[in-house]
Amino acid sequence: MSRQFSMVVELDRCIGCHGCQVACKFENNIALGTSRCHTYYMGPVGEFPHLSLYYMTIHCQQCENPSCIEVCPTGACYKSEEDGVIYIDRETCIGCQSCMRACPFHANNFNKELRVMDKCTLCVELREKGQTPACVWNCVGGALHYGDINDPESEVSKLLKENEGHIYTLKDDNDNKPSGRFILKKHEWIDMLPFEFEEALRGGKLG
Repeated sequence: MSRQFSMVVELDRCIGCHGCQVACKFENNIALGTSRCHTYYMGPVGEFPHLSLYYMTIHCQQCENPSCIEVCPTGACYKSEEDGVIYIDRETCIGCQSCMRACPFHANNFNKELRVMDKCTLCVELREKGQTPACVWNCVGGALHYGDINDPESEVSKLLKENEGHIYTLKDDNDNKPSGRFILKKHEWIDMLPFEFEEALRGGKLG
């Protein structure tokens, strides 16, 4: 079985500090106004005093059937056979933003300075040096984990096995088959994309 590097997030451990975003921007020199990962507020929901809220940090889901690749007109957006991570070749990218519009998880960004697309690569430069992605080592709650989910001996695979029954993936209506995994025990999983949930919450369309 081919390798599939991905992110596993323990949502109960996330405190919503946005430290992962800050570390990512510094490490990867991300342009102002954009980010390779986003932290959302999933709540509050319920009725007082029984309220629930958890934070959700989302990176590129390194999908098995990525729609971003299907729509890329130049082939700049591609999935690596070596690690299963989706990359964007800046030399080939024309900045048309097709991949950004096609991604249901809002993972791709347009770099206005370079006029090309940008996304999470799980810090490939650090990984090639044997180091951990910046967001992972900077997570104060220890919520972020990365590794090969197809390798049963990997740390993330063992973590998922230990938490069977509490593992979730993002809502996927387009058959992208996201590889990202989320572990949630203390709250009820909200089966909505987080940005759709936040919009519904602000609009008073929940409950």
